Formats: sequence, C-alpha cells, structure tokens
Amino acid sequence: MEDGYMKESEIKNIEEKEREIELIKNIINTRRELKNVDKNFEYAQDDLVDYYIYEMKANQAKLNYLIKIAKMKGITVDMINDIKYRLSSDEEVG
Repeated sequence: MEDGYMKESEIKNIEEKEREIELIKNIINTRRELKNVDKNFEYAQDDLVDYYIYEMKANQAKLNYLIKIAKMKGITVDMINDIKYRLSSDEEVG
C-alpha cells in the first residue's frame, strides 16, 4: 500500500473511537435533557404534569440503556467527564 492509505484495522479503530465519543455525547445530552425536564416539571400545571412525567421516564430509560452500553464497552466515568469538559470548552469558544 502507498503511504497515504491507512490499514483497515486502523480505520476500524478510528470508527470505534468515534462511536464511543458519540455514545458519551449522547449520555451527556440525555443527562442534560433529564435535568431540564425535572426543572420544567417543578413548574408544570394541569396536563403538562403528565407530559413531563412521561418525558422523565423516557429520558431515564434512554440514559439507563446508554450507560449499560457504555459499561459493556468499558467506558468509564473519567472518559465521560473528559468529553463533557471538552464539549463545554468548545461551547465557550464557539
């Protein structure tokens, strides 16, 4: 192969890392959504109470699923916090 090409195993490793980063981003975003829904629930009235309860249950189920996958892949809290820190730094700059 020429110098400009990557080995297939290297490409698979990059793709796997990108999937792990995307999983971590989803965990962080789902946690954020769950916190927002919880805040909105505190001020909900009438029919919105049921809506926010449903929303909380859905987000909690999603978060549980994503954390289960992360555990199976060996992703640690440190990795999640690292990505969270980088994301917050990017938001401040951008």
